[in-house]
Amino acid sequence: MDMEAGKRPATDPEIYQRLWNAIAERQISPGTRLKEEQLSEIFSASRARIRQVLQNLARDGLITLVPNRGAFVSKPSIEEARDVFFARRTIEERLVERLCVTIDAAGIGKLRDHVEKEREAHAHGDVASAIRLSGAFHLMIAELAQSQILADLLRDLISRTSLIMAMYQQKDIHNCGPDEHNAIVDSIVARDAKKALAVMHHHLAHIENQLDLETDRVATRDLEDILGF
Repeated sequence: MDMEAGKRPATDPEIYQRLWNAIAERQISPGTRLKEEQLSEIFSASRARIRQVLQNLARDGLITLVPNRGAFVSKPSIEEARDVFFARRTIEERLVERLCVTIDAAGIGKLRDHVEKEREAHAHGDVASAIRLSGAFHLMIAELAQSQILADLLRDLISRTSLIMAMYQQKDIHNCGPDEHNAIVDSIVARDAKKALAVMHHHLAHIENQLDLETDRVATRDLEDILGF
């Protein structure tokens, strides 16, 4: 393996997280082949370690391992997409309902601060940050609701949502702005569980309704540019 002199080898968790982030932030298109040799050079890691990380990503549904061909970023079908949004509605409505009861001042502050960061990203046209912050908002809901099981499930569903949006989102439609997230926070702060459920349902339905089966997949940048340290 040809490693650059002085380049720090990435740890397995770092490799996993960088690949997960690149997929979740829609920098790598569904269907993209992930070559072990190329990833080995990018991360200064052995192919055996890269193979193990890819197997972990395959277990989580982000990668598809094809015998005799290699690893590819998964390409969810529209039926799978509908199932993902169904699961998200079920989980996230439960989370906001719980949070309406358990939220404290510190939690409210975290949510408010996060929505403000989303506003700044949108104001500056920082699409990559907006995508990352949007997913992080939903994970923060799970974290504050103190449900590790639902948080783990939701993390997987959010990454799958990114694949779905990369494949099917209409070209002239952008991610939902922070206003919908702010409305969710307002209902949680008011401890209005009924409204919180309705707002979250509307928000996820809004995202799902942006899907368009005729949309071409996004263009993929060079993996070295996306993943390199």
